[in-house]
Amino acid sequence: MKRDTSAPARSVAERVLSILEVFNPERPTLRLSDISRHTGMPLTTTHRLVRELVSWGALERDQRGGYWIGLRLWEVGALAPRSLGLREAALPFMEDLYEATHENVQLAVRDGRDGVYVERITGWDAVTVRTKVGARWPLHATGVGLVLLAYAPHDVQEQVLAEPLVRFTDKTITSAQQLRRVLTEVRRTGVAVSDGQITLDALSVAAPIRDPQGEVAASISLVVRTNGTDPLSLAAAVRAAARGVSRVLRGSPARPEPTTIDDTA
Repeated sequence: MKRDTSAPARSVAERVLSILEVFNPERPTLRLSDISRHTGMPLTTTHRLVRELVSWGALERDQRGGYWIGLRLWEVGALAPRSLGLREAALPFMEDLYEATHENVQLAVRDGRDGVYVERITGWDAVTVRTKVGARWPLHATGVGLVLLAYAPHDVQEQVLAEPLVRFTDKTITSAQQLRRVLTEVRRTGVAVSDGQITLDALSVAAPIRDPQGEVAASISLVVRTNGTDPLSLAAAVRAAARGVSRVLRGSPARPEPTTIDDTA
């Protein structure tokens, strides 16, 4: 069979990255044949590159032939400046928010048209969430994502609005017109509410974190059960945490604000 030479040959780096890219929360462990199939590379090439990745520590292998992302890659990823300084600044405020509520607290940044979770604290009796550190979720469907999208550059917003909006539940925003209204409200109030968009039993309240230049660099959220929870009762505490992180990022003294939940709202 004649070899197709119309497509440019991929570099070694591109092939290595394509291997790492096939791992995601839905398939955290893959066999060699799975990696070969997902990347479209011959099994012999896949085996050689995977062996080198295992040797370096980017992948690890179990006795049954399954591969998963290795700790060495996590260690390198943890050095990313957008994550490192942000997480150090945010963790004390995330811990305060958790102690006040014993609910899920999450921290995310925008990467393209996705929200990437860089830290979270999970309550043992809190509502189950599908997010994990390092996971990506569409911006339109989560509290942190709505904040990040509301303050994203205009071209990014238009790209998201122009594409089909993925539906996760019956309450997921799938209308561009509705999403525009929601983003306008987020900018007006400084808080985003995502009610049942990913799972019907979870409600997220999120607020923006600003960098030293005043730009929105991240978002922090509190995720609770939907059972009659008034988002307004959570908004003040989430905004207070976001302001605290923003002050630390600016290098200002982190004047503590009371992290309380308003049960009367």
